[in-house]
Amino acid sequence: MTQEAGRKTSWGGRLLQDGAPGGPVLRLVVRWLRRPLLPAARLWRRNIQLRVVAATLLMSLGVVVLLGFVVIGAVRNGLLETKEKAAVSQSAGGFAVAKDKAGTTVSSGDDPTSGRGSGSSVSWRNNLVTQLASSGQGAFYVVALGSASSDSDSASSNRGPRASGFVDPRASVPQSLRDSVDEGTGAFKTYTSIKFTDGQEAEPGLVVGTRLKDVDGQSYQLYYLFPLVQEEKSLTLVKTTLATAGLFVVVLLGAIAWLVVRQVVTPVRMAAGVAERLSTGVLRERMKVTGEDDIARLGEAFNKMAQNLQGKINQLEELSRMQRRFVSDVSHELRTPLTTVRMAADVIHEARVDFDPVTARSAELLAGQLDRFESLLADLLEISRFDAGAAALEAEPIDLREVVRRVIEGAEPLAERKGTRIRVAGDEQPVVAEADARRVERVLRNLVVNAVEHGEGRDVVVRLAAAGGAVAVAVRDYGVGLKPGEATRVFNRFWRADPARARTTGGTGLGLSIAVEDARLHGGWLQAWGEPGGGSQFRLTLPRTADEPLRGSPIPLEPEDSRAARERDKAEVAAAQAQGNRLSSVPTPRLDRSTLPVPPTAPVRPRTSGPGASPAGLPGGGGGRVVARLTEAEPGARPAAEPGEGAAGPERLAEVTDQEGSARGR
Repeated sequence: MTQEAGRKTSWGGRLLQDGAPGGPVLRLVVRWLRRPLLPAARLWRRNIQLRVVAATLLMSLGVVVLLGFVVIGAVRNGLLETKEKAAVSQSAGGFAVAKDKAGTTVSSGDDPTSGRGSGSSVSWRNNLVTQLASSGQGAFYVVALGSASSDSDSASSNRGPRASGFVDPRASVPQSLRDSVDEGTGAFKTYTSIKFTDGQEAEPGLVVGTRLKDVDGQSYQLYYLFPLVQEEKSLTLVKTTLATAGLFVVVLLGAIAWLVVRQVVTPVRMAAGVAERLSTGVLRERMKVTGEDDIARLGEAFNKMAQNLQGKINQLEELSRMQRRFVSDVSHELRTPLTTVRMAADVIHEARVDFDPVTARSAELLAGQLDRFESLLADLLEISRFDAGAAALEAEPIDLREVVRRVIEGAEPLAERKGTRIRVAGDEQPVVAEADARRVERVLRNLVVNAVEHGEGRDVVVRLAAAGGAVAVAVRDYGVGLKPGEATRVFNRFWRADPARARTTGGTGLGLSIAVEDARLHGGWLQAWGEPGGGSQFRLTLPRTADEPLRGSPIPLEPEDSRAARERDKAEVAAAQAQGNRLSSVPTPRLDRSTLPVPPTAPVRPRTSGPGASPAGLPGGGGGRVVARLTEAEPGARPAAEPGEGAAGPERLAEVTDQEGSARGR
């Protein structure tokens, strides 16, 4: 049973797939059915007045229906009980008259077989039925049936069935009642359907019967049939009245609920509209307050809150404006004394050869710190422009490869001092975008210099890529990396991962803050990724065309040589090996493990792509690939090229990378 249910479930899941027959048709039907329901569902979720009124209508309808059932049941029971009492009383009198009539006929000495007198056996039952029915024209019918123990009760018998008012005696009197009357004593009653022989429509009725003796001393059954037409009309009238009154009550309650809820919802909607306008910056919006009830007090409290909020926001804006003006003014005012100090420092720095060693070193330190001071002033002025919204974008089509080359040329002296090599990947094809070359170059200079400074002497990889409507530049280093949570704080002003770490390049702590503002000014992204001890990667993504929204980046933020990526690769390799072991019947050649790259124990080393590299084979279309370096500690591995070893290192690394590309079937 469980397997069968599982097969049905899997079949149902496959039916909705594209390849399954009928799957697109089912999805089209579901979509066609959901389309008209979505606006109604959205209105139901967003309109509290509709939900309250609908709930009130449903609950009122339930109460009215329940009350109607109770009232109709009580009326029905009352009508039937009254009818039964009247029927039993009426039939008891008739039964007494019939019994007295039979006794009087016998005591008078009439011969029931002579055919004369009221006691004739031929006409006695007819006379009895006619006499009894004459006292209640239309109120009841009388039926006389022969007892099963006395005659055959056939239609041709003198003692056959007799009835008044064209009543069909056999069809109107249930057989179960006839059996009860024939077997018991006293009167019996039941509900039945009175049918007629002249084509009249059947009527509901109550039948009461008993067993008596006729003039011959034979048993016969006498029944009174009371129509319930009047009671049925009365019950129908009650039902109609209750339905009309109930519908009126439901509509009235719905209207009352709508009016009451409207009095509450309207101020709430007004408050929501005012709050939305306040959130957009229209701080002078206020609610209209009328009356002194709870809603009015709510409106007064809301207006007071909005007024206080406006005051606080204005105060904060004024404070922020003063701070920006202070920074801007101080930066401008410091330029004049800084220029004077710079001129004096240059004179002292040029004459340092004539000073003693301590004074000469002081002159060099003074020149260096003045350079840093000038950079800090320039960054402060740029930050103040961003804060004031005065930064302007001068976008024009540029090739990011040229910008990257200029940045690398400027960072080469620092890279040589650090023992770091800067490599470029993905520069085989043009990477063109509408951007401000000066701002993009400043962003990339910050990223590359930070990567060199924090790269611990290892290689730095700059990767370019373009796909769709976006271009991207990623700077990857293999240094100290970032701890969890630092990737979002790294763009804060004056933030450093290690406060005790000195800035050897004279940084101001505002570079990444300015870089992220430059990226936002272009409508792009500047994002960071890092792992402790595994380096970091900063990715700049820009739209190809100015003002075009970004939908993605051609370079993944997490590089392919991260720990998580390597763990996934190992898991895939293990799964592939397990699959190969299961297919042991297929012979496979043994691989020489010494020719394959060994997972690194040291930081990974990238390489630039060769002339024949295909950008399509790299993540994000980069055109370069990051591979592992072989270390001497690994058995069978050749020595890895360290930074600064010359051309042998890159050639050996390129050879290993080509082997890896062939093994993976790139």
